[in-house]
Amino acid sequence: DNWAFLYAQRLALKQELPLRVCFCLVPKFLEATIRHYRFMLRGLQEVAEECAELNISFHLLLGYAKDVLPTFVVEHGVGGLVTDFSPLRLPRQWVEDVREQLPEDVPFAQVDAHNIVPCWVASPKQEYSARTIRGKIHAQLPEFLTEFPPVVHHPHSPSCPAEPIAWEACYSSLQVDHTVKEVEWATPGTAAGLAVLKSFIAERLQSFSTHRNDPNKAALSNLSPWLHFGQVSTQRAILEVQKHRRQYKDSVDAFVEEAVVRRELAENFCYYNENYDSVQGAYDWAQTTLKLHAKDKRPYLYSLQELEQGATHDPLWNAAQLQMVQEGKMHGFLRMYWAKKILEWTRSPEEALQFAIYLNDRYELDGRDPNGYGRADTLSLCPAGCLWSICGIHDQGWAERAVFGKIRYMNYAGCKRKFDVDQFERRYAPTH
Repeated sequence: DNWAFLYAQRLALKQELPLRVCFCLVPKFLEATIRHYRFMLRGLQEVAEECAELNISFHLLLGYAKDVLPTFVVEHGVGGLVTDFSPLRLPRQWVEDVREQLPEDVPFAQVDAHNIVPCWVASPKQEYSARTIRGKIHAQLPEFLTEFPPVVHHPHSPSCPAEPIAWEACYSSLQVDHTVKEVEWATPGTAAGLAVLKSFIAERLQSFSTHRNDPNKAALSNLSPWLHFGQVSTQRAILEVQKHRRQYKDSVDAFVEEAVVRRELAENFCYYNENYDSVQGAYDWAQTTLKLHAKDKRPYLYSLQELEQGATHDPLWNAAQLQMVQEGKMHGFLRMYWAKKILEWTRSPEEALQFAIYLNDRYELDGRDPNGYGRADTLSLCPAGCLWSICGIHDQGWAERAVFGKIRYMNYAGCKRKFDVDQFERRYAPTH
């Protein structure tokens, strides 16, 4: 279920050439830990096995693409290169670096297999909000939201087979934190991800529209780790969920809004705004209001260490933080509350954003994702956009108050009105 892969095979079949899949394993990526790398690598093992069955060579190259891929292309006489798309700064730089180093006669194509409507097709500019992008996305869904053609058994074998991959040795090349442990609830790989999708449709989809904002209810898809690592395609999830529109119209519509419109709004934000992870990326009204209130007295001030340990005065916030540390996942509604409180309890909006992104990227299985920076509204699949929560991206100005200025406010009492806060706190109470 990957348009870049399908396009690459189409080119190879047309030219009657072998097809190779390369993954460049970088030693570190933002705040990713062994929790994230193990999830990714175990998923890649499944990809390698599927490729072998299809007579497609899978290569795991250790190092940055610019250092290992151009050499590989020359050594194997590769005739063309196809890559996927991410709107984030680092992956875009990797693509640029490879482009500069490739032999001039090797064509290089990029396919947005990440979004349903390709990012640069959905809109040519940064969109203000879900309201402004929604019509553009829906108008183009009939063209792009189609069933995938199959990847076929590849008829052209390479002259020499791919070297067997020493998977355990890959781990020794990593320069990442090993203290953030893997989680038990999420089994990596496409097969496991598709099983989660199946269970969502069978057990949770019917209550998605009514209960997705209640952290005590099992109503979310829980798909975000597999979507983030490309182990399940968002397009596949939508195709399967949409088959149940007649039964659960409200839930299916809500899921499409979250997984397509809101998700692609975040991608649009990161693609067209180079300051997607800083206060400078916010709208002028938000930057002005945050600056005006930067010196306001904070009710509490916490260090990064205190926040990381869930050691604040607020038992709901602590419980949400501990859920993220232990499970690599925080409930979508609480992600917004969590980030807004960091704004309230740190020295400046800049520090709040820095802490929120660090914690999100370090512990969330789906961290380091466009949705972590620009996501708006209630979140079923991906991180609350840190810039939505802290800097009002894709939102409007609200009544002015201390610290927040005109940024939308959330508080403990508001959470108590929405769900049984005590029940959630008991579930994730600190053990010490």
